[in-house]
Amino acid sequence: MGVIRFSEYVGRGYKEFWFFRGRYRVVKGSRGSKKSKTTALWYILNTMLYCEANTLVVRKTYRTLKDSCFTELKWAVNRLGVSGLWGFKESPLEMTYLPTGQKIFFRGLDDPLKVTSITTEVGRLCWLWIEEAYEISNEKDFNVLDESIRGVVPEGLFKQITLTFNPWNERHWLKRRFFDVESPEILAITTNYLMNEFLDEADIRLFEDMKIRNPARYQVAGLGNWGISEGVVYENWEEKDFSVSEIIKNKGADVVFGLDFGYTNDPTALFCGVLLKEKKEIYVFDELYERGLTNFKLAERLKAMRYGKEKIRADAAEPKSIEELRWLGIKGIRAARKGKDSINNGIQFIQGFHIIIHRKCYNFLTEISNYCWESDREGRKINRPRDEFNHLMDAMRYGLEEAITGERISF
Repeated sequence: MGVIRFSEYVGRGYKEFWFFRGRYRVVKGSRGSKKSKTTALWYILNTMLYCEANTLVVRKTYRTLKDSCFTELKWAVNRLGVSGLWGFKESPLEMTYLPTGQKIFFRGLDDPLKVTSITTEVGRLCWLWIEEAYEISNEKDFNVLDESIRGVVPEGLFKQITLTFNPWNERHWLKRRFFDVESPEILAITTNYLMNEFLDEADIRLFEDMKIRNPARYQVAGLGNWGISEGVVYENWEEKDFSVSEIIKNKGADVVFGLDFGYTNDPTALFCGVLLKEKKEIYVFDELYERGLTNFKLAERLKAMRYGKEKIRADAAEPKSIEELRWLGIKGIRAARKGKDSINNGIQFIQGFHIIIHRKCYNFLTEISNYCWESDREGRKINRPRDEFNHLMDAMRYGLEEAITGERISF
């Protein structure tokens, strides 16, 4: 493997993170702050240095791991020039350090039994990496993970949990748990793109433009500061496990779907809900939230999710996409109507309901907790929502169109 120079591979800004040995390393950071790549490098290198250490990597949903943490760790293996020493398996996701048999396991909180039932053949399970920890909106779920890293470890080894995330909302339990306290067992740091010397000029320009055009977003996505939760549009919601098959047994239950188109910069967003109009409840039971989907791929996704034959209300701004999706077999898709004040009227209607969100819908949870009213130049809230964190929020309005138009509101 040769000599590994810390500064050459990791760069500046992470020395304290790299050498900290307390129980919790917590890194909130902006996009491009190299927090995930630095963490991946740390786990690969230290697995090879500590011959009895095994690692568990967790995200809220298992399916998101392959294109995130698994890919980042494979990148780190190649970056360090040790690809010949590692084995990779994709079903289930797993990495093995071949000289010793140590493992890096991957699990999602959508299958809690698999998270708590890991047995190592070599050494101990002593390290845990929770990527996009912001997705874990229930602190109790974190406590279950925390308790999974337990037991005596050999002298010289240590137990540690690393959490990395983008700090979208200051109300999140992560702030209270790790950033508002002082403890020798906690290292809580903020990182940003200015610490990443590996970015090119185009990357830097993206952030500099954001600084000018959208200073509020720049504070979070650029500098890694906590998002301000004042002025959220919806406060009438909760996260809760439920069975959709039981919910639709309610009298008058109406299953609804809404679609907001995206591609490169914005995700395509599908809202899947059940409306109980008499009870004034909306249940959010599933979602699609993905960038880079052509209409062909979108049609395939909808069919794979078993929603290809459902009635879907979609953004009327893309009539060509709607027609193409019909041609591809999504026969129930229709354009949502838009009219004067449609956004605010739709919001007003939805605010009269209690929204229950299944925990697997973490993109919906992220958006609804960050969907805020715009401010004027003096900082006063105005009656217009910000044009961000709104893809699933718009899709929800489209999906509920028939109920809203029943109230003489036009989309």
